Parts: sequence; C-alpha cells; structure tokens
Amino acid sequence: MAYEPTKVTVEVEGRRLRLSSLEKVMFPRTGTTKAQVLDYYARIGPVILPHLRDRAVTRIRFPHGVGDMQFFEKNIPAGTPAWIRRAGRDPVFPLIDDLAGLTYFANLNSLELHVHQWRYEGEGRDAVPLNPDRLVIDLDPGPGTGLLECARVALIVRERLGRIGLDTVPVTSGSKGLQLYAVLPGAHTSDEVRDTVQQLAQELTKAHPDLVVWKMAKELRPGKVFLDWSQNVAAKTTVCPYSLRGRDEPTVAAPRSWAEIEAGAEGSGGTGASGGPDGPDGAGGAGGGGLAQLRMDEVLARVEADGDLAESIT
Repeated sequence: MAYEPTKVTVEVEGRRLRLSSLEKVMFPRTGTTKAQVLDYYARIGPVILPHLRDRAVTRIRFPHGVGDMQFFEKNIPAGTPAWIRRAGRDPVFPLIDDLAGLTYFANLNSLELHVHQWRYEGEGRDAVPLNPDRLVIDLDPGPGTGLLECARVALIVRERLGRIGLDTVPVTSGSKGLQLYAVLPGAHTSDEVRDTVQQLAQELTKAHPDLVVWKMAKELRPGKVFLDWSQNVAAKTTVCPYSLRGRDEPTVAAPRSWAEIEAGAEGSGGTGASGGPDGPDGAGGAGGGGLAQLRMDEVLARVEADGDLAESIT
C-alpha cells in the first residue's frame, strides 16, 4: 500500500485550512515534527503577531526539514488564499497579521520568518513603506567567541545607546549571536538610520578593538564580535522575535531580560539548548558562559510565565 501523508482540515479564526504531512520530522536531532512546529506557532501567535504586523515577511522554507534543501521566499507563493493581505509590487510580500495567515505559512514549512525594520502603510500595490520604527544591531560572534562575548558587547552597546535616549531590547538569535533593538519615532529614513548605526559600530570598534569589529571581512572576525549595522538597510531583513530557526534543534529568536544578559556577561545566567561551548552550533561562549539559545518549549514556558519581554518594540 502506498504511503499517504496525514492531511487534516482545521478551522482557524473562521478560515478553513488544510494541513498536510503532520508527521514529517522537521528537526531530525530532536525528532520534532511538523505537527509540533504548527502547535508552536499556534501557541506563540499572540506574541509573535504584533512583531509581524504590517511588516513584509520573507520566509525561509525547509520542505524536507532542516539539514536538507532550504530556500528564501519573498514573493507571495502561487495558490495563496485571497484573504491573506499583500503589499508591494515587485516583490509582492505577504503581510501576516492573524493566526490563520501564520498557520498557512507554517504549513508551507516556513520555519523562519524574517522582517524589515519598517512597516507598510496600507496594502496591495499602493502600499507605502514607512520610515523605520526601530533600529537593530546584530551581534555576530566570530571564531573563538560566542554568547559570552556577545553579552559583554551588548552591555557596551546598551550604555552607548542609552546616552542618546534609546532603550534597548536584547534577543538571542536562536543561531549563534543576539540582536539588540531600539524603538525609533519614524522621523528618519532607513539610510539615515543605517549611517548612524554604522558610525556607532565604528566608534565602538575604536574604543574596544580587542572585542568589537565593524567590518564584515572574515580575516578581521576571529576573537571578536561583529556589529552588523547593515541590518538597517531598507532591503535587508532580520529574523523576527519568536521565529523558529532552521538549526539542529528547534531554537527560537528569543527576547531576553537584561538581567540574563548581565549574568551571561559574567559567564553565568542560564541553561538552554546551548548552555556552553559544546552546545548546538557552538552558541555558548568561548569561555563557557551560561547564556544559551532557547528552544521552542522553553520559550513557550517563558511567555506563559512572563509575557512578551520585547513588547516595547512592537
């Protein structure tokens, strides 16, 4: 008898959706199935949707799970229901602003959801990109560094941005490093924000040359944390807070408290999917720091207990 993948029809917020291949293993190391991925996005919906609202969403799709082929997708795919909002002309992005839309794209094996730092006003071909309403600095650890060093750099960046009146929100990326976000009033263009963050990265490289680097060149990266200012370019995207990542384990871009970052900078302060240098993807600090990337089960428990630690940047 030929194998028939599981298909079920569900109703989500009044929309009928057909879900398929629920038993497919999306994360072989942990045996995490597509059904569990769909369950995660359904349960995390109330906190991830405000972060997605009115932002063009680029997806990274894993048709056969992680460790196999993957691809970026900007354009809304053929066959997408008409009730899912769209914005832009070329590409035409989806706008994911309800649980039904989130479920639809999760069912397409869109493990990762990436967004710009600006939002659209309106929808369809006449939607207008607004100025960015937040900035982001991606702290990317070079060879020989990890979350320990990223946490130390995060404290430096927090202090510097605080001097110009910006409060920062830390998010461990679910991959190797972390991101820092700050809310903006929307008065400046993406180019202006990019230039400001680039200048900040140059300033911090000069002040902390043994720890920080602002240039992307690989030969400059060992032993240092790259301050990726380019994430503020209008065309670029950053993984959305609460998105899953296509890593060996089902880790998540997880908002964190500053108390956790401070403890992580001291080499303590957490357990999780990568609680040290031997964790998945080498995400723990080179010095064995306790700050760790978090799995989806851990993130769900945190949200249930504490709500959205990144609510201020929605």
